[in-house]
Amino acid sequence: HVRALRAAGLDVTALVGRDPDRTAARAERFDIPLASTALDDVLARADVDAVTIATPPHTHAALAHAAIEAGKHVVCEKPFTRDEAEAQALHDAAEKAGVVHLLGCEFRYGSGQALVTRLIADGAIGEPRLATFLLHIPLLAGKGSEVPDWWSQASEGGGWLGAQGSHVIDQVRTTLGEFAGVSAALLNLADHGWTAEDTFSVRFRTVTGCDGVMQSSAADRGPFLITSRIAGTKGTVWAEGDTVKVADESGTRTVDVPDDLVTPPAEPPPADSLVTAYDLLHSTGIDMGPYTRLFETFRDLIDGKPIDDRPAPATFADGVAAMRVMDAIRRSAADGSWVELAG
Repeated sequence: HVRALRAAGLDVTALVGRDPDRTAARAERFDIPLASTALDDVLARADVDAVTIATPPHTHAALAHAAIEAGKHVVCEKPFTRDEAEAQALHDAAEKAGVVHLLGCEFRYGSGQALVTRLIADGAIGEPRLATFLLHIPLLAGKGSEVPDWWSQASEGGGWLGAQGSHVIDQVRTTLGEFAGVSAALLNLADHGWTAEDTFSVRFRTVTGCDGVMQSSAADRGPFLITSRIAGTKGTVWAEGDTVKVADESGTRTVDVPDDLVTPPAEPPPADSLVTAYDLLHSTGIDMGPYTRLFETFRDLIDGKPIDDRPAPATFADGVAAMRVMDAIRRSAADGSWVELAG
């Protein structure tokens, strides 16, 4: 967050944490003028206009409410909250206060995902009918795999559904339309004693008539399996990283990324800042470019400048919608039912 904020031209004036020594050390390392454990004191400062929240999900609501009540603009990480009701209360508060509110769905700005979304919107494959989103990695398969304490606990918003599934839910919503219903399973491939899942498998249907599967595991010991593919009435589009291809009756072609969707290159964080196995998700720095674009949009919205809505930024309204889907997935996994979300 700090690196992307600065890349977007924003001044990082303060770092707020729980442990005074650790917070001071991190602030010093990244040249942040103020280190504090007193959030209210920092929110009262005239030189603080906006807040970015990069804390465990179960803490998001209280922190975001405090920032909103102080009149600060907010970017909040995903998963947004613990459930839809908590998300709705945050959205309503932000709207009432008139502050800019964005959600940390940075991969809306990833070149490959953004291009797929645009191609489908422009009719490149006709009407989407079948979608497949797969990601299997061995990240947390080993017995010694460490995760932050909160991540292993379902009650604190932990688990792979929130960590990775929230990104896919946002991709489905922006690319294919709102969810109409889901049938899901949440499970653990690795035996770590966690109450939160390391694997999810979801069948979904959208209100636009697309049937799909989103399945992912952070504990599959096999080779990487990554697929993002959507078939429609006139063709199929898929992404291989940021390379996007379309197949239709004229053949298969690679689609060039338009200049306005090109993001800065990946920039790995300092290696010694990666402590747990879970931290390794960020080791390549692939989110640096998309997050820079997100914070550039945040900056322009605060300044009242017009923004390009292709891709549009995710707001707290999207956070509410995503939590509605996640709540439905959890209900389905608990009782084995198909859960309807919309007509």
